[in-house]
Amino acid sequence: MHQPGRSRGYLAAWLAAGALALGSCASVPAANEPAETATSAGPAQQQSPGPGAAVAPESSSGIPIRQATPAPAETIPAPVRVQVEGTGIDLEVVPVGIEDNGAMTIPNNHVQAGWYKYGPAPGSDAGSSVLAAHVDSRTEVLPIAGLKDITPGTRVTVTREDGSQVVYQTQQVENIAKRSLDGHRLFDRTGDHLLKLVTCGGKWLDTENDYEDNVVLTATPVS
Repeated sequence: MHQPGRSRGYLAAWLAAGALALGSCASVPAANEPAETATSAGPAQQQSPGPGAAVAPESSSGIPIRQATPAPAETIPAPVRVQVEGTGIDLEVVPVGIEDNGAMTIPNNHVQAGWYKYGPAPGSDAGSSVLAAHVDSRTEVLPIAGLKDITPGTRVTVTREDGSQVVYQTQQVENIAKRSLDGHRLFDRTGDHLLKLVTCGGKWLDTENDYEDNVVLTATPVS
């Protein structure tokens, strides 16, 4: 897999200076996925529960999570890199699942983004592909901290493991309070295909040792 040099250069410099603190994005909600839905053939595609379907209890973050209904796997190459034009955001992408508390797993570093492997892959026909990465808490000097400032029209390129690329165009960037972030909307399996790039932002809460918000970039495919 590609190792993004620019992001790693930032990381090495700040680690050497002892100035980098890991951001906590553990409260990004995730669907309550059964592990057996992932297959070696590709990411498992999930469908939203129908009317009257049971909804899982809230996660420890207070974010509602849902029971997912397994569907046939779709053979689309997994993403390995995400880049945002005009910024230093250039991250390796690795597949991730969920934590015991129902939150999406996020790589425990600043040079990788996690792709929610139980949802649609970049380049799918429908639904949202979700990528999430940690921000550097309180220092906010790494490129991902600038996600909140990205303007509509900015292109986001996802490279996949077979070398192919999917290019997206940013539609909007939102700061959404973690306490009100809707996991059903973020991890939508239906409707037009979208890319969601997520990190933490907003006010730092000392009492929670976490940011108040999630920053969510939404982009649509252009190729």
